[in-house]
Amino acid sequence: MRTPSKWEQKVDQNPEHSHWYVQRFRTMAAEGADLAGEARLIDAMLPRGSRVLDAGCGPGRVGAFLAEAGHEVVGVDVDPVLIEAAQADHPGPTWLVGDLSELDLPTAGVAEGFDVIVCAGNVMTFLATGTEVEVLRRFRGHLNDGGRAVIGFGAGRGYEFETFRTDAATAGLSVDALFSTWDLRPFAPDSDFIVAVLSRG
Repeated sequence: MRTPSKWEQKVDQNPEHSHWYVQRFRTMAAEGADLAGEARLIDAMLPRGSRVLDAGCGPGRVGAFLAEAGHEVVGVDVDPVLIEAAQADHPGPTWLVGDLSELDLPTAGVAEGFDVIVCAGNVMTFLATGTEVEVLRRFRGHLNDGGRAVIGFGAGRGYEFETFRTDAATAGLSVDALFSTWDLRPFAPDSDFIVAVLSRG
């Protein structure tokens, strides 16, 4: 039996949480907030027409920017409310409900792999405890040759950076680069955020 993710547990405790989350980003977008910092980094890594998996896509802000930039985007999130919002607000990409620990896109009709997998928004800290290695292993399995996974999350959320790096190695992913922000500031031992660029080891 599948263990619910921490996000799902939060929604179970407060069924309005997902709707609040969607509205929060709609309001920020309407107010002109810059919501595309992660996506700009990913876009800079890729030639036009690349394939991108937005893993834990939420209501679609990262994947939508990348689709508008000319990439083929598939977004996956465990929360159907967030996927419904992505489909409504950002038509074009393929938005799918799914648990990242069970990620198997060929069975969902998405046969091709990806040039980049982006996992932003602290998604790694909302996974079910103990599924992190499996999620990273499935990311690796969905990468094309030469593909990279770019994962960012904050400290103090129950998933230590060193544990993450160990889990990545266990999953067969090598660390190509580490940063402390999505605008590429250096990572240091006291950094409170990590952005890791990983490739298949």
